[in-house]
Amino acid sequence: MKKPEKKNVSIKYDETLKSAEKPLVAEESAMVYEAMRYSYADYLTWTDGAMREIIDGVIYAFSAPLLSHAIAVRTFFARAFIFIKNNKVKYQIFTAPFDVRLPKNGDPADNKIFDVVQPDIVVVCDPSKLDHKGCIGAPDLIVEVNSPTTSKRDLNLKFSLYEKAGVKEYWVVYPNDEAVTVFLLQENGKYDDDGKTYQVVYGDTHVPVQTLEGLVIDLKELFEYE
Repeated sequence: MKKPEKKNVSIKYDETLKSAEKPLVAEESAMVYEAMRYSYADYLTWTDGAMREIIDGVIYAFSAPLLSHAIAVRTFFARAFIFIKNNKVKYQIFTAPFDVRLPKNGDPADNKIFDVVQPDIVVVCDPSKLDHKGCIGAPDLIVEVNSPTTSKRDLNLKFSLYEKAGVKEYWVVYPNDEAVTVFLLQENGKYDDDGKTYQVVYGDTHVPVQTLEGLVIDLKELFEYE
């Protein structure tokens, strides 16, 4: 299961905001042209409760997950949380909605941050990256559960964003295929090209979590396989 070629995206107005403050929201179909760049400072002013992320200043809206998505998130989180607690490590694990701010050039100012994401699951090993707003800087592990509406974003935009930010381990979970692809950051600062894919149908049912050494995720359980 290879990472697909990068796709273009189009933009539309988000009708949930007042006309004076309508951001452009990206859809994944054609190229974005001359879109206004939004920062985390702008993000903080949107109080309508809609779920959004900002990647390179462009807003991406998303909706509540499907049941299969929710089951995968619930199972991974439960296993990882128990593992962290039982091993008495000072790591922290969170599920969306949880803001991860990825500043460029180390500038933490709200109006200088143009990448704010809400991964399905994040593990943060360095407590200094946590504040009352969420996480600032790269988590050690990010898990994204793939869906038809987020596929191109997870495998293209977020893949590149997490790689550049220095996320050491990136999981993409495919509930429909009962598969997981794991990307590990190499010494050259790049992910291994196609990652390593594990799939139930081929008997690959146990996947080690590199960030949490000793934790193994059972794919049959992750996908509530019977």
